[in-house]
Amino acid sequence: MIVYRCRTLVTMDGETIDNGAFAVEKNRFCQVGPLKDLVRDHASKMVDLGDVIVLPGLINAHCHLDYTLMRGAILPSRSFSHWVGRINALKRNISDEDYLQSFSMGIQELRSNGVTGVLDIVASPQIFSRISAVPIRLWSFLELIDIRPKPWRDDYAFGSWLFLTQNNRALGGFGLSPHSPYTASAEIYGLAQLCATQFSMPITTHLAESQEEYEMFAFGKGALFELLAGLGRPMTDCGKGSPFRYLAQNRLIAPDCIIAHFNEVDPLDLELLNREPWRSLTIVHCPKSHRFLHHRRFPLEALRDLGLNICLGTDSLASNDSLNLFSEMRVARRAYSCLTPRDLLEMTTVCPARALKSGNQLGQIKPDFLADAIAVPHDGSGKDAYEAIIENRVPIEWMMVDGKVCG
Repeated sequence: MIVYRCRTLVTMDGETIDNGAFAVEKNRFCQVGPLKDLVRDHASKMVDLGDVIVLPGLINAHCHLDYTLMRGAILPSRSFSHWVGRINALKRNISDEDYLQSFSMGIQELRSNGVTGVLDIVASPQIFSRISAVPIRLWSFLELIDIRPKPWRDDYAFGSWLFLTQNNRALGGFGLSPHSPYTASAEIYGLAQLCATQFSMPITTHLAESQEEYEMFAFGKGALFELLAGLGRPMTDCGKGSPFRYLAQNRLIAPDCIIAHFNEVDPLDLELLNREPWRSLTIVHCPKSHRFLHHRRFPLEALRDLGLNICLGTDSLASNDSLNLFSEMRVARRAYSCLTPRDLLEMTTVCPARALKSGNQLGQIKPDFLADAIAVPHDGSGKDAYEAIIENRVPIEWMMVDGKVCG
């Protein structure tokens, strides 16, 4: 057992603790409180972290590490279809070596920005056998797309088999991600649900991301409708209501699904969301990606009023300039005056842990919880601890993941 002391301890389980301390045994927190309460029995095993604020490690609830090398490669666009086309054009020239480099660079950038856990969408499962040990908690969600008759080459199919059979990762886990209702068929969503049930896997999907997607499903028209119809996608599911109602009413998603984006929501969607069991949905908002793509205002207040579990993510570097959750929290704070610094920190700790059904293990510094924590500098300005955390702009130098100090 080792006791760590800090100037301020933010546990996300009650009030902040000045001159706080926490004890770690193996990979779990075992005691938490004021330093004076812990040193009585463990004075000889104390590590003083100095004038820092210690808080739970951040969890990025939506990311695409495959696309890290795309930083700056695509200009902001008001056309969602154009942006999708640019990504697909870039992907035609990406090799497996590029994907490996992207993954490695992305993990390093997440670590330097205080992320101890990430929900990553995997479009390149064929590289899995070449990935070495990952130093943070990684939940990998296999992207499922069948917009065309043969959605992947044989080597990709083999990679998918590796993904589903070699799921013995020590930290994190595996899940499935039918990409979106405009790129994944009802059959794919149904199979994902079946696998998720049989293998106890989480599911995430992109949904209601753009006005073009909403127009496609609600009215059977628009730029995205024309693009996909031209690619040979059957369009018989269009013109019948919102993307959310299409999935929900056809039982293609479950209420414990993790939905990325959810920007386009209409009154009938909100009416359905206000009924059980849909109030248990998780929504992931990506503020900087949202701004990059010029989406209409995210309906944060309406979704919060329904009690939905709302998290923050970075999305990919195809629509962002960094994988920095501190920056995402600041952008969200400027956009939504109702959010306090503590609210924002909950959206990057407690809420994503809840989404992963790990709310009793992650997201807080609390006895019996897994020992994931980071330290940010305390400038002595007298700022509220939560405010100081949100304003952090320097790389994280001290990090603990699963009880091991790794930075």
